[in-house]
Amino acid sequence: MPSRAMTDLPTPQQMLRLSAVAAVVTIVMKTAAWYVTSSVGLLSDAMESFVNLAGAAFALAMVTIAMRPADADHPFGHSKAEYFSSGFEGMLIFAAAAGIVWAAVQRLIAPQPLEQIGWGLALSIASSAVNGAVAWALFRSAEAHRSMALEADARHLRTDVWTSVGVVVGVALVALTGWLWLDPLVAIAVAINILWEGGRLMWRSSQGLMDEALEPEVQAQIEKTLAEFAYRRGNVDVIRFDHVATRRSGHRRFVDLHMHMPAEWTLGRAAALRASVEQALMSAVPGLRATIQLLPSDVEAHFGDERDLL
Repeated sequence: MPSRAMTDLPTPQQMLRLSAVAAVVTIVMKTAAWYVTSSVGLLSDAMESFVNLAGAAFALAMVTIAMRPADADHPFGHSKAEYFSSGFEGMLIFAAAAGIVWAAVQRLIAPQPLEQIGWGLALSIASSAVNGAVAWALFRSAEAHRSMALEADARHLRTDVWTSVGVVVGVALVALTGWLWLDPLVAIAVAINILWEGGRLMWRSSQGLMDEALEPEVQAQIEKTLAEFAYRRGNVDVIRFDHVATRRSGHRRFVDLHMHMPAEWTLGRAAALRASVEQALMSAVPGLRATIQLLPSDVEAHFGDERDLL
């Protein structure tokens, strides 16, 4: 059940709608900046904002799917849909980078003077302020909701902010030096920068789809919680845990493990202890789903046997 603090926060859908609105606003501002200056650097910045809009719209669709409850066809829920959002945004970034490079090469071949640079830079700086504020809000929400889609959108917007800073500096240098070739070079640098971020987003998406383990700090919290229940008498482990495996699926977290206890214990006693361990794990790690297999102390499960891979 979500905490009161969690319910007071905007939902992931609300944050992505805010991101989409911000993208529309920055598209208008950056396109106007390109129109009045004829700067291909500012054009590249505007093209990235179109990617922001498409990414936010797709992320909104995927987050909506991810929030659906488990059903007969998807007994573990739909939370992995968020990773498709991150991968899709990464692909859009690659497409935008290709368009930016193409436009920059054309401008290198046929340089053009820039016009009304002051207005163009002012619009670009204002749009960066909008993106920076939305990115900050998205990062906070992504951490609270453990949402890969929100984090991906926030990272892209943060990259867009630094991109705009680079473009502003480049265009200002063109105005000061008169070196027209700086403008397309800045655009190419923008393309390289967003390619790097697009690659990171696609990599993180692939790792999530491959059931990546939980973060080291979360695993440490799980181990600490289990240690509170482990019990050793002399040289004998009365209660012990092993084969602890974790994975993350969107905003949900999972841990599977074996709990060993004396064979003479009744099923009711063993089940009561398991319930206590599960409750402690879920309290220590919000959103965790624990699956615990009960085994007698003198029994070892063939977990990870090479034959399981055949």
